[in-house]
Amino acid sequence: MYFKSSFFEDYTLGDKRVTLGRTLTETDFVVHAGHTGDFFPHHLDAEWCKTQPFGQRIAHGTMVFSIGIGLTASEINPEAFSKGYDRLRFIKPVFIGNTIRSEVTISEKTAGKKPGYGQVTEHVEIFNELGEVVLACDHLLVVKLRP
Repeated sequence: MYFKSSFFEDYTLGDKRVTLGRTLTETDFVVHAGHTGDFFPHHLDAEWCKTQPFGQRIAHGTMVFSIGIGLTASEINPEAFSKGYDRLRFIKPVFIGNTIRSEVTISEKTAGKKPGYGQVTEHVEIFNELGEVVLACDHLLVVKLRP
């Protein structure tokens, strides 16, 4: 990670960045369950899951989101801060052994509510190793205007 100042004017609609991949492991499932308290059998009971439509354990959607967003955290912009995420959707299941990667596209720029700031929307898509979108959301950033 490194610091890189980017002001509102520096963001260009359509600009895209792509991350490297990360393979999900059984340890990821167990650690995430411990952190969140979500021990539902869909995530942790291999035998029960064999009787279900997907036939295997499904990754927690919140884990896929957390890891996928974490992959995008490659630079620190002191001119911006995260306002949150909108339109989060779990599109396809993710399983132990799948490799996910993230793509971030600048999809919208609007005037900010506070003078001296604008809002940038980054559309985030998380893909599996087959190139299928498994999760999508919009990341909202509040970004300083150039002085």
